[in-house]
Amino acid sequence: MSAKSAAIKARSFVLSLPDETEECVVTPQRPLSDDEFWEFCMRNRELRIEMTKEGQMIIMLPVGGEGSSRNFLLTGRFSVWVETDGTGVGFDSSGGFKLPNKAKRSPDASWVRRERWEALTDKERKRFVPLCPDFVVELRSASDRLKKLQQKMEEYIENGAQLGWLIDPIEKKVHIYRPGAPVEILDQPKEISGEPLLKGFMLKLEGITD
Repeated sequence: MSAKSAAIKARSFVLSLPDETEECVVTPQRPLSDDEFWEFCMRNRELRIEMTKEGQMIIMLPVGGEGSSRNFLLTGRFSVWVETDGTGVGFDSSGGFKLPNKAKRSPDASWVRRERWEALTDKERKRFVPLCPDFVVELRSASDRLKKLQQKMEEYIENGAQLGWLIDPIEKKVHIYRPGAPVEILDQPKEISGEPLLKGFMLKLEGITD
């Protein structure tokens, strides 16, 4: 294991991550407040950081080039629909949400109906948004365990998401989540429809799953 490491600092707290580490789970001695967690994230902007409902921090290093390229295509294609449709606000993987169960999550792509977004205060919009998005996407990378992503998708639905896509380029499948319905698994789809929630949105998967 390489001796070189990345140092993560939050006040008096320092954590070293070896180069080979893709993800690290940290259990603070005491739960961090919303303000402390926000400060921690601001001090480590180069990392993607989430928090479970139990208060454990999940620290993820930046993805590799292939994963970043897939994410770029996903976000770009989705943003075209969001801007044209105008009924909601879209977010990329840097957007953070505080779910009703207190977990703090950052989906790879997400969308919130405009009336819900406009009901938030200016302060609520500038930090971790205190709601669960209506639509969420998780894009599996080479280091992601499928089971963990499936659990995360179930958490989104349990906290109010109306539609969720787990896109898996490794197995070339898409798992579709909806409230009160069994998970639908598409094998090697060429595109996915966002109907009826995302009216008229069809995501082409070329370059994302192949």
